[in-house]
Amino acid sequence: MRIARWTHEETVGEGFVVDGRVVPFPDGLTVADALARGIDGSAALLSRVADAIGIPLADVNLLAPVVPPSVRDFVAFEEHVEGVSAGVEGKIDVPPEWYQAPTFYFTNPHTILAPFQEVAPPVTERLDFELEVAVVIGAVPGSTGSNLTPDAAAEHIFGYTIMNDWSARDLQAREMKVRLGPCKGKDFGTTLGPWIVTADELAPYLDAEGFLAVHAEVYVNDALVGEDLVSNAGWPFPEFVAYASRNSRVVPGDVLGSGTVGNGGCLGELWGRNQGLIPPPLQTGDEVRMVVEGIGEIRARVGAPVPAPVLPPARPRSRARRR
Repeated sequence: MRIARWTHEETVGEGFVVDGRVVPFPDGLTVADALARGIDGSAALLSRVADAIGIPLADVNLLAPVVPPSVRDFVAFEEHVEGVSAGVEGKIDVPPEWYQAPTFYFTNPHTILAPFQEVAPPVTERLDFELEVAVVIGAVPGSTGSNLTPDAAAEHIFGYTIMNDWSARDLQAREMKVRLGPCKGKDFGTTLGPWIVTADELAPYLDAEGFLAVHAEVYVNDALVGEDLVSNAGWPFPEFVAYASRNSRVVPGDVLGSGTVGNGGCLGELWGRNQGLIPPPLQTGDEVRMVVEGIGEIRARVGAPVPAPVLPPARPRSRARRR
C-alpha cells in the first residue's frame, strides 16, 4: 500500500495511491487514523475504496505523507561519518562511541516540507542536502511503544518514506563547537515523501540480516552526485526503533530517519574527502532530486535565502554573587 496526503482544488485529502490515482480513506479518516489501525487495519480500509474513481495523481499536489509528532534523525552510515570527519578534523575518524549505539538527534516537526516543495534556507554559504530513508511508526495492539526489543520494534514499523534533511553546514559547524546541536543548521526544513510505502510492500528487499537493501540516489540539476544501498547502515531499522524507545516511547506518526547514506549522500561528505568545496554548495535555483528503489522520488528547488533578525552575542558580565 501507498498512503499519501494531498491538496486538490484547495481541499486537503488523505488516503491511498492506487494505480495512478489517489483515493480518500473511507468515512473521512486520516493518515493518523490509518497509523493507529496498523497495516492490517489499513488494508481493510483499502478493500473498501480500492474500486473508487478517485483523482488522477497528476491532478493533485502531494503533501508530506504524515504530520509527525516527532522526528528523530540517526547517523547510521559509517562512510558518511568518515567523510564528514575528514572535513571537520582533516582526517578520517569514526569515534568508537559511534559503534556502540545508533545515535540520533531530534529535529523540527513543524518545518516538514512536501515532496516537491521549494526549500527556503537561512542565509548560509554551505547549503547541503542529506539523502535518507525514514520509517514511520504505527500502532501495535497492547504495546506502549516503550523499551522495545528489536523484534517488537519491527512490528511498529508501519512503512517507509524518503527524507531529505536539509543542512546549513556553516551554521551547524558553529553550533557543534558548543557541544550541543545541531539546531539552526538543520531545523529550517525536512522534506518527506512522496508517500508512505507500507512495510509489507518492502519486505522482499530485506536481506538475511534484516537490512533494507534498496538502492538510493541523489541528483543535483540532473547530475548524479551520490548513490548507496540503504543496507550499508550500521544497524537495521528495527534496532533504530528499539534504541529510540529505550526508557522513552515511540508513538504512531513518529518519523525516524536513517541518517545520510554513504558514497555521496550529502555534499559535506564529499567536501571532506575532496578537502574542499567540491562539488560546490547548493545555490538558489538548484534542484535536488532523490530516488529510492521501491519508494519513489522527491524533488525540490532551492529558493532564495531568508534573512532572520539579528541577535546580539552573549554579554560578558560580572559573575560576582550578589543578592
